[in-house]
Order: sequence, then C-alpha cells, then structure tokens
Amino acid sequence: MKATSNGSFQGENPLDYALPLIILQICLVVAFTRFLAFLLKPLRQPRVIAEIIGGVLLGPSALGRSERFLNTVFPKKSMTVLETLANIGLLFFLFLVGLELDIKSILRTGKKSLGIALAGITLPFALGIGTSFVLRSTVLKGANQAPLLVFMGVSLSITAFPVLARILAELKLLTTDLGRIAMSAAAVNDVAAWVLLALAIALSSSSSSLIAVWVLLSGAAFVLFAVFVIRPVLSLMARRSPEGEPVKELYVCITLSMVLAASFVTDTIGIHALFGAFVVGIIMPKEGPFAGVLIEKIEDMVSGLFLPLYFAASGLKTNVATIRGATSWGLLLLVILNACFGKIVGTVVVAWSCKVPLRESLALGFIMNTKGLVELIVLNIGKDRKVLNDQAFAILVLMALFTTFITTPILMAIYKPARKGVPYKHRTIQRKDTETEFRILACFHSTRNIPSLINLVESSRGRKRGKLCLYAMHLMELSERSSAIAMVQKARNNGLPFWDKKRDDRDYIVIAFEAYQQLSSVTVRPMTAISALSSIHEDICASAHRKRAALILLPFHKHQRLDGAMESLGHTFHLVNRRALQHAPCSVGIFVDRGLGGTTQVVASEVSYSVVVPFFGGLDDCEALAYGMRMAEHPGIKLTVVKFVAPKGTSLTFGSDAPGVISIDLLRGDNDQVGDDAIISDFKSIASKNQESITLEERLVESSQEIAGVLKSMNKCNLFLVGRMAPTAPLMDTKSAEYCSELGPVGCFLASSEFSTTASVVVLQQYNPTLNLHPLVEEEESDDANEVPDTPMGERAQ
Repeated sequence: MKATSNGSFQGENPLDYALPLIILQICLVVAFTRFLAFLLKPLRQPRVIAEIIGGVLLGPSALGRSERFLNTVFPKKSMTVLETLANIGLLFFLFLVGLELDIKSILRTGKKSLGIALAGITLPFALGIGTSFVLRSTVLKGANQAPLLVFMGVSLSITAFPVLARILAELKLLTTDLGRIAMSAAAVNDVAAWVLLALAIALSSSSSSLIAVWVLLSGAAFVLFAVFVIRPVLSLMARRSPEGEPVKELYVCITLSMVLAASFVTDTIGIHALFGAFVVGIIMPKEGPFAGVLIEKIEDMVSGLFLPLYFAASGLKTNVATIRGATSWGLLLLVILNACFGKIVGTVVVAWSCKVPLRESLALGFIMNTKGLVELIVLNIGKDRKVLNDQAFAILVLMALFTTFITTPILMAIYKPARKGVPYKHRTIQRKDTETEFRILACFHSTRNIPSLINLVESSRGRKRGKLCLYAMHLMELSERSSAIAMVQKARNNGLPFWDKKRDDRDYIVIAFEAYQQLSSVTVRPMTAISALSSIHEDICASAHRKRAALILLPFHKHQRLDGAMESLGHTFHLVNRRALQHAPCSVGIFVDRGLGGTTQVVASEVSYSVVVPFFGGLDDCEALAYGMRMAEHPGIKLTVVKFVAPKGTSLTFGSDAPGVISIDLLRGDNDQVGDDAIISDFKSIASKNQESITLEERLVESSQEIAGVLKSMNKCNLFLVGRMAPTAPLMDTKSAEYCSELGPVGCFLASSEFSTTASVVVLQQYNPTLNLHPLVEEEESDDANEVPDTPMGERAQ
C-alpha cells in the first residue's frame, strides 16, 4: 500500500492507502472501546475489559462477519501497518509498566506475599501443563509439545499487575493490608511470568534445544548489560534532572531511543522486542522527577491511542465461531475451571496457612485470578509462533475475558472491609468545654482556594495558642491513567505527602501550608484523597472520623469568575458535597469562596474581617453562631449577629410550602427552644465584655423579601456564617438554576451571583446523630465513649 492518496477528487479511494486507513482504524477503535467502557462503567469494570470486548466485536466474531466491513476497514493488506503501530505502542506501554514495578520493593517482598505469589504460579502452571495434554489430543493435534506446555502454563498462571492495581484502586483496597499483599504478590508474579514467557518463546522459535539455550543465555547477557551499562547512564540523566527544574529534551529523547534500541536487541536475540522495553522500564531509576516526566510525555498517547490498536489486532485474530460443538465448549469450560481453580485454591491455601482470615484469603484468590494485557501478549505470541491455532486462541481469549470480568463483582460480594473507628466526643463546633482542641478537615480541589482557606482557618483560631489542628485534604480524581496507581500508593492511608503530577502546583501547596504552620500556632497535617468522584465522600468522612474532626470544610462546587458570576465546576463535584452532608460523622461547612482576604495569605496581625451571622433558630444556626463566637476571639474579627424575629402569631416561614422549608418544630423538639435562648444568652454575655467588636441586632421582619433586604444591606462584609437548614422561607426561587438544596434557603441566596461579589459564605450543618442513619464508619462498642480521648497519644506525630 502507498502511504497517502491524491484525494477523492482525483478519483482515488483514500481507504486504499495506508495513512488515511490507519487514521480511520485508530478513530474507530478508540471511539468504539471508549463507548463500551462507558457502558461497563456502572459494573465497575476496568477499561481493559472494554478494550478486549471491543477488539473481539470488531473482528470476525461479530462486525467482521460482514466481508464488506472487514475488507473495507480492516483489509488484510493493512494488517502489517496496524500491527506494527500497535506493537510500537505496546513497547512503550510495557516500558511504563516496568517503570511502575520497583525492583527494590520486589526484593524486599515479605515471606507471606512471596509464598502467595509462588503458590499462585506453581499450581496454575501445573494445571496448565495438564490442560495442554488435553488440548493436544483434541484441537491442537500435532502441536510441538515443549512450547505448548510452557505457553499453557504461563497463560493460566499470569496475574495482570496493571489491571489488578486498577481494580484495587477502584474498590479502595489498594492501601489496605489485602491490597498491599496483592500488589506485592502480583509484582513477583509479573516478573516470573516474563521469565517463563522468555523460556516459552525460546522453545517455540528454536528447532533444536542448543539454539534455545543460546537464546536464553543471550537474553540473560542482555539483562546484565542493561543493569551494569544502561542503568548507570539512566541514573546519570536522572541525577542531572533536579526537582523543580525542567528535564532536558535531550534526556527524554535518549531514553526513548534506548527503549527502541533495547527492543531491537531482544528481537534480534529471538525473545521478542517487548522484553527490551520492559527491562529498560524496570531498571529506570524511580527517584526524582525524571521518571515522572517520561510518564507524562508518553502515557496519554500510548494508552489512549496506540494500546487499543493492540486489542483490535488481537480481536481480529479471535473468531469465537471456531468454538463449535460439545468438545470445544467443554474445553472452554475446562480451561476456565483450571485457571480459576489453580489460582484461587493455590492462593487461598497458602494465604490461610499464613494466618490471613478466610474471607480475605478468598478475596486475595479472586484478585490474583485477574488477567489482562500480558495474557493477550502471551496468546498473540503463541498464535504468531504457530503454537496455538484459531480455536485454541479463541478459547484462551474468552478465558482471560471471563476471569477478569468476574473479579470486581465477586470481590464486592465477598469482601467489603468495614471501616471501624473509635467513638469520639467533640463532633460539633458548639460544645460545653471550649478549651478542647478544635479539629478541622479542610478539603480543596485546586490551588485556587488555598489562600482563602488558610485565611478562614486563621480566623477560626480563637484565643488559645495550639488549640486548633488543621487537616488539609487535597481531593483528586482517580484517573484512567496507570500512573494514578502510583499516586494512590504514595498517598496511602493517611496520605502524609501532597501528591500532584504538576510539580509547581504541589510545591505551591506544600509551601503555602508549611509557611502557615510556621507563622501561626496551628498544627497542619497535609493529606491526599485520590478516588473516583462518585465515592470520594467515603474517603472524606472516614478521614474525618479517624482524625476526630469537629468540622469538615468542603469547597462549593462553583467558583467565582473575574466578572463576579458563579460558574459550576461540574455536577459531579456538586454530588460530592451532597453525599458528604448525608454521611458526615461531624459538622460540615460548605465554603463559598469569593476571595476571603484577597489572593494571598494574610498574617495574623493583619487579619481584619467583618463577619455576619444571620440567626433564625435551629441546630444549624446555633452551630453557625458558635463558629462566629469562636471567630470573635480573634482580635482582627468584627462579628455582627442579626437575629430575625417574626411578628407574634407567625413564623419565619411565612406560610411557605416551597421545597426545603423546614419549620422550627420539625427541626428540633418542642423543648429545645431553650437551646436557641441559651446560646443567645451566652453570646450576649460575651458581647457585653467586648462591645467594640461584637454586636447583636434584632430585626422584626414580616416577609422573606424583608429578610433578603436586610441581608443585602450587609453584603459588603467579608464573611457570612449561616445555618444550612434555617427555619425560614427560601429567599430565592427554588426552581432557579442557582438554587442548591445543600446550601439551604438562606445559603442559596447568599451564594447567588446577584447577591454579592465580595462576601464569602460558610453554610454550616451541625452534626445530628439521629439523622446519620447510614454512617460510613462502624464505631466499635465502648463502655463510655466519653472516656476515649480526642487526641490519643502518638497521633500528634501522624
């Protein structure tokens, strides 16, 4: 095929030329597999499942049954170009896989993980050898015995490390003990599988055993050359790429060229080009920014465009129609049973003998049964070397697809680790003992909110030094990139470091919070939550419980544009806040940021804010007032409390039946009106001692329009603190696009674009144990929850 056409106006068909045809193939494959991934997303399946299914459906098993489609889009004369491009993408993907595998960690693998890995290889390998005899006597008559034995053993014993990591991350198991064991065992399994595959290729490509020995010895010599010659060169380039400075383009070019050169050498030796790329990835130094820059340069292009081509090329070789008759279907069932039995039983027995609980052992068995890309590589090499025919190839592809597909649903059914925690006392801002430590879990999506967030926390410090502890949690979406797994591992459990691929952002975050900690008496603990946005609220709530927070500060899902209008970041961020409000183990504040204190952090001596608390009554308003009273202890804060009062015989709802309106009687018990009076009484007592900075105003209002007018007259203040479920009529149309139920009837009005361009808002919901019917953290039984200290010894160091 020629590369390019002269165009359809010249009477030429572009699909008869290599370049336009490969462009069409890439677009079709990527669009089709992404569509399937979207359909399978509710089932929480990894993208590799969609890519395998997409490849099979595009091949002769489904769409390819149409000769016209196959000859037009995937003609035989185009397969060389397609497979070459797919294999180049695969080379760089396996380089990335090697980058993810830390050989030092593998060498430090504990006896438990090593035993589980070996059991997960040996039993399936033995069953694979047995299966090879059955296949050779039925569908693979006349096949070469030695390479078939090894290929079948490898195909049944493989665990797909990248796919396993993705499933663990999706199910929030990556940083659990189970996840760590699985990742260590899978890493050992991955390396062992490549060694066995090298043996299988050497056997399949050699006509004599002597040549096979030479191939293996040459492969071993190449690995030694890579370790002692290539690695020092890579280390030198890594050392000359210090943190905070751009990596030289020459270094990136040299490294990528080394990947291709190493692939050429291993292909020349006879153990496939993929090994060279994988070895260079493994020996690559993991410390410093150099490896991260390489990942950023090639990951999206390789994973997004080229890798799906490999699945398409595999699918075009897979014809499910070749599985005909009772014998073929019986062989498929046998292969699936042997694959599952070997992996699961081998893993479970060893894990149980290592005193891993039975349920966790079962979960580990199913996790280790995950197949994926490496399985397809093995099968494709086997088919290319004539070890497998079309029927055996289709059987083994379906086996890989089935074993990976069942992993997530079975894992979710048999193992859902309970988040357990110790009960704690101070879950609200309003408390009797104001001398106790006040703990805030402040969440943020980007660097945009950090100055305002720090200024808000500084205002919350109160009189006593060292009585405020801030847990600053960076919320990051778990992306489809394989490098996201490394991010999750670096931010495991308490997520001590901030982690961001953009180093400038990460440095800015760290510097901002470290500077604030040094300048103030506030204890700052950085954290990172990396999860799917549909479930990141679980991380927020679990972390708040574990850290015994009294307040979770969440960023509003809208940010202010330069023209003052509020712009949404997306509906998914909106849902994160809603879910967090439903499941929070403590009080929650939603922070509508309009530049509190400007775009820079304000030092304590320069804090000068006017804070307004509209008070209608109820638990949430009491929480807002308690927060305001705490802020009023700061010498730079001027607090104004506006108590709204309705005429006698009426309520502040003014007869409204709009959605979101809650009467005071439903909001709290009949006898709890004392709570409102008590906190107002306390406030008056404090105000009498500090009349210059604290004022109380009572406003008699006869309609919601009057309430809105009073609030608008105060929109030049710096900050509003308002209860979420204030017992009043909504101050704006509930059908408006700007109305957000999580902000309540008053908060929505204060957060609207028309209200103000300068006044930030914190909408507070007080923790109510009677409404938290589905807590995400299961509290362990305790004789007296009050005996559990809020700040256990040792946590200061966490």
